[in-house]
Amino acid sequence: MKNRNRFIPLIIYLVLLVVIFSWANNLFGGDQNQIPYSQVTELFRQEQVRKFVVKDQAITLYLRAPYNGETTVTTSLADPEIFRLEMNDLLQAQKESGVLESYHFVPEKSYSPYDLILPLLVVGLVLLFAWTMLMNRANSGNPLNNFGKARTVLGVPDGKKVTFDDVAGADEEKEELQEVVDFLKNPEKFTEIGARIPHGILLVGPPGTGKTLLARAVAGEAGVQFLSISGSDFVEMYVGVGASRVRDLFEQAKKIAPAIIFIDEIDAVGRKRGSGLGGGHDEKEQTLNQMLVEMDGFSRTEGVIVLAATNRPDILDPALLRPGRFDRQIQVGRPDVKGREEILKVHARDKKLDASVSLKTVARSTAGFTGADLSNLLNEAAITAARENRPVLTMEDLNEALMKITAGPAKKSRVQTRKDLKETAIHEAGHAIAMYCLPTHDPVRHISIIPRGQSLGATWYLPQDDSANLTRNQMYEQIVALLGGRVAEALFLGDISVGASNDIDRATKLARDMVARYGMCEKLGTVSYLDGGEVFIGRDYQTTKSYSEKVAGTIDDEVKALIDKAYDHCRQILTDNAEKLHQVVQFLLDKESMTGEQFEEMMKGEEVTEASATALFDRFQESAESTDDSE
Repeated sequence: MKNRNRFIPLIIYLVLLVVIFSWANNLFGGDQNQIPYSQVTELFRQEQVRKFVVKDQAITLYLRAPYNGETTVTTSLADPEIFRLEMNDLLQAQKESGVLESYHFVPEKSYSPYDLILPLLVVGLVLLFAWTMLMNRANSGNPLNNFGKARTVLGVPDGKKVTFDDVAGADEEKEELQEVVDFLKNPEKFTEIGARIPHGILLVGPPGTGKTLLARAVAGEAGVQFLSISGSDFVEMYVGVGASRVRDLFEQAKKIAPAIIFIDEIDAVGRKRGSGLGGGHDEKEQTLNQMLVEMDGFSRTEGVIVLAATNRPDILDPALLRPGRFDRQIQVGRPDVKGREEILKVHARDKKLDASVSLKTVARSTAGFTGADLSNLLNEAAITAARENRPVLTMEDLNEALMKITAGPAKKSRVQTRKDLKETAIHEAGHAIAMYCLPTHDPVRHISIIPRGQSLGATWYLPQDDSANLTRNQMYEQIVALLGGRVAEALFLGDISVGASNDIDRATKLARDMVARYGMCEKLGTVSYLDGGEVFIGRDYQTTKSYSEKVAGTIDDEVKALIDKAYDHCRQILTDNAEKLHQVVQFLLDKESMTGEQFEEMMKGEEVTEASATALFDRFQESAESTDDSE
């Protein structure tokens, strides 16, 4: 639409030119259908003229048959008075006989200076308009003219005001940001006592935890302008453009102060200097230097506060994080069970829920989910309900949405042989039985041999609580459970497949972390040999290993020993429960899926009940009800 609107002034200009040209042609050129003067007198003598008009040395004749009755011809007269005298008798005779219906001599017009000035003025205004329009188009069409301007967005994108009421599951974060709101509303309260508000606040946390939403809520609560820009918008191939945009960004903010500058994904421009492979002073470093200068340059009374968001604080330049620039870092983590319930309530405002839906139950069964994950969960459930023509969202819709998010959409139409189904069932049964027999492992939630995403089957075990502190025994038992599929294939199929590749990758990484990062190996002692695990080429390129090749070999040996120990442990578990494994496999081959309740009943030797439509949530529904009773 913008590109289409750009042509509107040009179209108006062309229309004006056509109008002026037509006007000038009528004014100066006259009619182009002209005949000689001798032929005019001949037409009068042949009585072919029905009427005529003489105006400004021009005569216009309206002819009759054999000419077309509407035909008009025009010719020039050297002197209209001479024509009147020569033709007067003939004209009078034809007028009396009715041959000449009418004729008219228009008095000669007396020209004034305005007759010349007015057309020139109109033409001048049109040319001035055209020149201005063309210059504006030239400036806007040339990207170099706008390279130095910051591509900020004033206000929130959808125009909807966001407040702290729209942010759930982040009570502590909102409490810290409330100080910023108070300062923007009443700065004298802080300045009179000698307090200074932070220049910048860095929001740190995993993707989807609501960092951008918090920044918008601060602006909405304070009622100030909100300037947002992405860190990647500063980066261009032209030298000096990034620094120029930083200057323009802060100039814009000062003009509309009090205001909040929000820089999303600041790690795109705030990476550590000298971290390039050549260690050179590249364009990103110039941009960062200008940002450091600007954040030091504006007064604390100007009412401009910088908020930034990142999920990679480890790669930011230390000068950016020092007091006086980003004075404060706020950790925006994943919400706990209470926070998840509040987030679900916020996102469920515009959705119709069935009476059976318990958001408390959904919150308890989605440990580790971020706000974006929970929003996506409800949206997928709504899409499922609409596809099934249901007027409200049910727990069945939420159950399908949860499985779709964690494992991918079901591919029930995929044709599989009985052999493939049996191999998948044995693999998943191996995982499930290993999890069931490990004391500290989370319970099995659901088993399925229906293909989802890239996997042929899945075993769900979402955690029951929000504990993020893992012990050595818990990590070891996770490795044992991950190896359950490969061990089951080796024991009960006599062969192994590539289906366990992801399980082996995860088990190996977990074992290496235990040995080399967390100091859980007796042979190596309480020493960490690995960094944070994030790959940063600029930093890692300049850093040598902090341990010798001998230690590296020991790490590999200890990792393999730990994996071998877990493999033997898992093999013993599945050997002792071989009969139960075959029962689970047969059930999966018959029903394609198995709930956690059905699995526990089978493992305990009880009668297996029918599956509920809310399979993934049943266990948490019971625990939620028991919690409510205890309260």
